[in-house]
Amino acid sequence: MQPQKPAVERIPLTEVTFAFVDTETTGLAPQNGGRVCEVAVVLTRGDKQVETFSQLINPAMPIPPHISAIHGITDDMVRDQPIFAQVAPRLLSLLSGAAVVCHNADFDVSFLSWEFQQAGLRFPPSVILDTLRLARKHGGFKSNRLGNIVAELGISSEGWHRALSDAMMTEKVFRHFVDKFSSEGELTLADLVEYQTKALRRKQ
Repeated sequence: MQPQKPAVERIPLTEVTFAFVDTETTGLAPQNGGRVCEVAVVLTRGDKQVETFSQLINPAMPIPPHISAIHGITDDMVRDQPIFAQVAPRLLSLLSGAAVVCHNADFDVSFLSWEFQQAGLRFPPSVILDTLRLARKHGGFKSNRLGNIVAELGISSEGWHRALSDAMMTEKVFRHFVDKFSSEGELTLADLVEYQTKALRRKQ
């Protein structure tokens, strides 16, 4: 179940709470049996980081070795960690009222929506921003993978494929695009949503 999308208002970015979110999982899709094994949220208001949350999750299933080889999370690391339902209320408190920003949002939001549903909860209605979509539309990078984008921007990719590091890198990529779009004038939340699918407006 995908989260309901609220109407997007022309709110100045300085008044928006952003939740930069990343998950690490046991597979590629929840409908194929994949589960979340790590989640992180970096919460900002204006241009200030106000809170971070990072938690390994017991997925209640083995993590395939080829998946562990990507993110480094093993069965031993998650065996004594909480299941998703135990951290879901905390996540809801962080995400509620925030604009959610991910790199490849379809992936992360589908997993979180599914996990919330299994816990008897709903992913909160959110404006969803995707730095992957922004990169494809406006970036001109050699590769749109998160670690490669930050490397091209001269930002460290240390910790790539762990949830908190990826959420922090997503914030930096997002700020890159905010700076780029700001040359077109004062930005609003609705502008960012529009820029995910449309070209920059031409100055008259």
